[in-house]
Amino acid sequence: MDFEKLDVELSKIVKLRIKLSEITYADPNYDDIEEELHDLEDDLNEEFGDELEGKLEGIYATLVSDNDVLLPSAYLANKYVPMLPDARGVITYDVQGKEGVPVESEQFDGQDVRIVLVPNPTRFVMVINGKSLKDLWRSR
Repeated sequence: MDFEKLDVELSKIVKLRIKLSEITYADPNYDDIEEELHDLEDDLNEEFGDELEGKLEGIYATLVSDNDVLLPSAYLANKYVPMLPDARGVITYDVQGKEGVPVESEQFDGQDVRIVLVPNPTRFVMVINGKSLKDLWRSR
């Protein structure tokens, strides 16, 4: 898997999701941005879906969850929080709140556990009770 390309494509999606969250349905650009976003998500699933789903299957097995693995785009958050750029100028993101796909596991009985796909580096993050707590898988 070309992790550098994955990060670039995922970053484009995240930037569009942030842009979309900052405007209303009344904005004349809303539909165009939403359509571009859906096209990018479809491309992500097509190009990287099989490999990312394989990573998710391992995560679900580790968490002892009976939930079905979904397409990678389902794990995208609706809202990302950009962090300060690193020395190379790369922006990473944080996720807070009830974002991502809920996961049921007896290991986390009674807690709201979710998995979110985050770029730079690409990773699946476990969000427990609204707080990003652990990287379940990292591209590098």
